Amino acid sequence: MTAESAPGGSRVTVLGEALIDLVPGTVPGTFTAAAGGSPYNVAIGLARLGVPTSLMARLADNALGRILRGGAEAEGIDLTAAPLAAEPTTLAVVSLDAQARASYDFYHQGTADWQWSADELSRVPESTGVLHFGSLASWLPPGDERILDLARRVRARGDVLVSYDPNVRPTLLRDPGRGRALVERAVRIAHLVKASEEDIAWLYPGRSTAEVARQWLALGASLVVITDGGRGAGAFTGPGLVIHRPAVEVMVADTVGAGDSFTAGLIAALIRRGRRSPLGLAGLPAGDLAAVLDEAIMVAALNCRHIGNDPPTAADLRAALAARAS
Repeated sequence: MTAESAPGGSRVTVLGEALIDLVPGTVPGTFTAAAGGSPYNVAIGLARLGVPTSLMARLADNALGRILRGGAEAEGIDLTAAPLAAEPTTLAVVSLDAQARASYDFYHQGTADWQWSADELSRVPESTGVLHFGSLASWLPPGDERILDLARRVRARGDVLVSYDPNVRPTLLRDPGRGRALVERAVRIAHLVKASEEDIAWLYPGRSTAEVARQWLALGASLVVITDGGRGAGAFTGPGLVIHRPAVEVMVADTVGAGDSFTAGLIAALIRRGRRSPLGLAGLPAGDLAAVLDEAIMVAALNCRHIGNDPPTAADLRAALAARAS
């Protein structure tokens, strides 16, 4: 699909990196290789929630790349727009603190995820109705400019919802001023922006979440959603609507993939309510927005009950929502 062809469809296309997380093993000093990367995790979450999903990620032609490709195919994710890359797979070494919160050290120089060509990015599936992008691929050269150009052209069509998650990584961005500039250029392109309270605090020290959300809305977003871990999530809209929903109490194994599961839950909940278009998102009423946040929070909470990224299925989500309601 070119950015000028085909009306928006029913598919979510996720664009960005797919990498290998080296997760601490049960024996100190050992690690387990797990498929990861924020866009890859979002695609897994969407597929498990029953959303037709395509992944645009450059998957290396090596053993680690085959782990990524096999994992996505096992979830029913369409990989026709995922190029076979000659470069090696990106690695992220995961550390967990006392609260099971994850941090990452990246080995990313010259790896597959950032080497996008214009031809590779021309292969957006025809049935795409939502384009989600973000994370490291949206601000690491040389591919970031081409990704942003594609997202601009898709937004200009007017019938495809563009979603963005900066997924801030301070060790790679290094300077908040540089990070703000990189993030804000992407916010200008997106209809839906999701970020975390930690992202906001690092990018905009001393400023409130509400103030930053209003700034992002002024830049062009229709809906800004900010997650805040155990305190839930808040949503801000262009017409001035502000909604906050509480977190769900669960026994936390770790938080790996929680934000990505939230993003998948958010997009899936919008689609289920017929709000996958830019116009539908802009007109989202307060009751629907609260319900969308509740579903996304529940998806993230269910993921946190497991070690590593392991988002729930649609059946898991229905059962958990029913149990909470009763």
